[in-house]
Amino acid sequence: MSSTIDDSKRIIINPVTRIEGHGKVSLYLDDNNKVVQARFHIIEFRGFERFIKGRPYWEMPVAVQRLCGICPVSHHLAAAKAMDMVVGADTLTPTAEKMRRLMHYGQILQSHSLHFFHLCSPDLLFGFDADPEIRNVIGVAKKHPELAVQGVMMRKYGQELIKATAGKKIHGTGAIPGGINKNLSIEERDTFLKEIDKITGWARSAVKIARDYTMEHLEELKDFGSFESNHTSLVREDGAMDLYHGRLRSIDADGNKIIDDIDYTNYLDYIAEEVRDWSYMKFPFIKSLGPEKGWYRVGPLARVNACDFIDTPEAEEARKVFMSLTKGKPNNITMAYHWARMIEILHAVEKIKDLLNDADLQGNDLVVIGERREEGIGLIEAPRGTLFHHYRVNEDDQVVMANLIVSTTNNNEPMNRAVQGVARDHLSGKEITEGLLNSIEVAIRAYDPCLSCATHAMGKMPLVVELFDSYNNLIDRKVKN
Repeated sequence: MSSTIDDSKRIIINPVTRIEGHGKVSLYLDDNNKVVQARFHIIEFRGFERFIKGRPYWEMPVAVQRLCGICPVSHHLAAAKAMDMVVGADTLTPTAEKMRRLMHYGQILQSHSLHFFHLCSPDLLFGFDADPEIRNVIGVAKKHPELAVQGVMMRKYGQELIKATAGKKIHGTGAIPGGINKNLSIEERDTFLKEIDKITGWARSAVKIARDYTMEHLEELKDFGSFESNHTSLVREDGAMDLYHGRLRSIDADGNKIIDDIDYTNYLDYIAEEVRDWSYMKFPFIKSLGPEKGWYRVGPLARVNACDFIDTPEAEEARKVFMSLTKGKPNNITMAYHWARMIEILHAVEKIKDLLNDADLQGNDLVVIGERREEGIGLIEAPRGTLFHHYRVNEDDQVVMANLIVSTTNNNEPMNRAVQGVARDHLSGKEITEGLLNSIEVAIRAYDPCLSCATHAMGKMPLVVELFDSYNNLIDRKVKN
């Protein structure tokens, strides 16, 4: 008779390391050390949808970005886009539109650089089962100092762009309902232009590192937490990748369009969220397919798969090489996220250079206002994937409803499947070592999750109190659901 969850052995990975936020993995093993079940739990609670109720709508772009210190720009801009709808700003001025885009590409650059060079490169450079003493960013700095410096400087450049456009590197105030509150000075522009060619060269080399790693380890990566899936992202009206704005598109594992050319303000007609009792994070899915088949991936892998082309030349050439690996069909290799992420870095840098040479950034027409509305929806492609911000506002200018579907929430089911796949294929029946457990974390890191952003909650938050004696024996345990 097969073992059940109740009589299985349990292994806990808590916390999952080198990600943003707090999560844990539960592995249940039978008597033969075979994995019966594996789950990725989000153990943080986020209450933003509740405690911003009653606040004035114009506070939202600044308030909600407190969700995160890693990707505040994404929440800042998504909320600002939603508030554009509320104030009736259907079309921003060229200066406002381009300043926001420059801010966003700076965010893509700094966030992707942080993740690739600081968080996941130790696994790629030293191996998944390397000694933890060296498998970290300090080990990278000692063994590969030039690479470490490159990552730091690329991230710094992105952060300085954010400061110049948003006023601060973290939790800025640049985007406001209807536009932006500053332009880019000539002095700021020239400072960034001095370094852009060096940053571009580093972006090219980052694409090569990720591509070469994927190709050299292709056979093992094909089976490492990989699976066929749907993919969702925004694309421009002509099908090009657009990280700031676009129409909603979902494709299946073969590249067939499930939904396409959809105005994202109608997202509730196409996307729903499922609640499961063992995680604070919901499980989104495409309504027409249902929760069993409608789940999807978002982020760099999904965006490169879903778009028809990239409108910057070097990134487009890199995309063609990426897609040639699967003969033009979607690439469903989980670890290919890193390669796609570096293609996006190159695209962002190319976009930054174009924008810096655009005189509209020095314009003085910054804000537009139109007919007041009671509802605002803003979507953006955050570094980690499609980000949904939805608000309703009453006649007293107070927010009365907020719904945020964060990038990592969209990736909840795929991350759990990656954990299950790696646990089943690499841990079952073996003596469990730290290196094997790190393999599970490697699969999670491929998605670059931001857990503090992503948690929803339904019902009451459980409270667990455990009392131990001085010998660490459990004396009592109480649970309030």
